[in-house]
Amino acid sequence: MKVLATYNIKGGVGKTSTAVNLAYLAAREGRRTLLWDLDPQAAATYMFRVRARVKGGGHALVTRKRPIEAALKATDFENLDLLPADFSYRNMDLELDDTKKRTRRLGQLLDSVADDYDIVFLDCPPSVSLVSENVLHAADILLVPLIPATLSVRTLHQLTAFVADLHGSRPEVVAFFSMADGRKRLHREVIETIPRGRTRVAETVIPALSIIEQMAERRAPVPAFAPTSRAARCYEQLWAEVRPR
Repeated sequence: MKVLATYNIKGGVGKTSTAVNLAYLAAREGRRTLLWDLDPQAAATYMFRVRARVKGGGHALVTRKRPIEAALKATDFENLDLLPADFSYRNMDLELDDTKKRTRRLGQLLDSVADDYDIVFLDCPPSVSLVSENVLHAADILLVPLIPATLSVRTLHQLTAFVADLHGSRPEVVAFFSMADGRKRLHREVIETIPRGRTRVAETVIPALSIIEQMAERRAPVPAFAPTSRAARCYEQLWAEVRPR
């Protein structure tokens, strides 16, 4: 089982859109796929038409009072399951802080379903927290969406430093540009000049398109409701670049 996480310290950069679309693409090609929505706002849960409620909340999962298998939900798409979020996840840092191996508990929970899935996506909240540390220890690949702006470079440096300070295994960091507008000179310049020496930067750029914003209205991945669109092709290209072999 391989674990991919969409993560950025900043919010509003396309983490959930990426997790939802890539999870769908992984399932479409026949991989047994799980998406765990870790954000208390539960946007990925909403997009997959699943009720944002986990019996016992994050506390029951973290303390293992409720097995992770009992919280899994099927989606409308073959091979794709969801572990939904609810608003109790806002307290997950506190729940993790009370456990042994507090930075590795989420990985331990995923180990219990390792035989059931080929690939897991973690849709992460924007923060630097115990949840973040758990995600970094659990993930094999960290997908980092960046809006092409000046501060994106600084954000990426902060994140790579955060990963470098981890003890033990570290995920591969793969950054990519999201919500890009080719009409803006700044966007073009940042995409062309971002340092690529220390961190892998994907060639695929996800553009700022209204059809991606329609995911919340359609409550479905872009390749499912608009399979021939430019946005669908971009996500397919990104998946081809980052998918584990």
